[in-house]
Amino acid sequence: MFIEIYFPQLLKSIFIVLLFLALRYMTIRLIKRYANKFERMEHRTGLIMKHVDLSTIFLIVLCLILIWGVEIKDLGLVMSSVFAVIGVGFFAQWSILSNITSGVIMFFTFPYKIGDFIKIHDKEFPYEGMIEDIKSFHVMVRTKDNELITYPNSMMLQKGVTVIKAEDYYEMSQQVEEHDKNLTEHGTD
Repeated sequence: MFIEIYFPQLLKSIFIVLLFLALRYMTIRLIKRYANKFERMEHRTGLIMKHVDLSTIFLIVLCLILIWGVEIKDLGLVMSSVFAVIGVGFFAQWSILSNITSGVIMFFTFPYKIGDFIKIHDKEFPYEGMIEDIKSFHVMVRTKDNELITYPNSMMLQKGVTVIKAEDYYEMSQQVEEHDKNLTEHGTD
């Protein structure tokens, strides 16, 4: 009896779940292929996949709510209230949202990766060092003085950044050490 009454909703629900799971699978395959092609680190790929999973779950739940008979006007009232609260929270903490968005943008577009030596051109706090990790909210940079700096992703998009690939940095630092050693041994005239 239950199945006969709700058969259309069950059929639509199964279809929606399978559709979104298939879309999730294809999206994750594309992200992994992109990450392998451009040598992105595995844990960074995992962060992007978490965002895809959360979006998939949200869309499945939204579709299931609509399929099982929640009126659009009732859903609109609830969603507008929820989004108003979330909007106020995000407005108060806008940096959280901007850092997450910046992290996703950096995954797909930025030319640096873990192990690269970077110079951040900030007038107040210029930093240079080796990228140790790139997380959802910040980049971790190890300076020459062995300090670990956490620099917000949103600031990485706003400031100029010079990238020196790891191989080039090691070669450059070897040349500087040899030059310093020669000056120490032979002195200056």
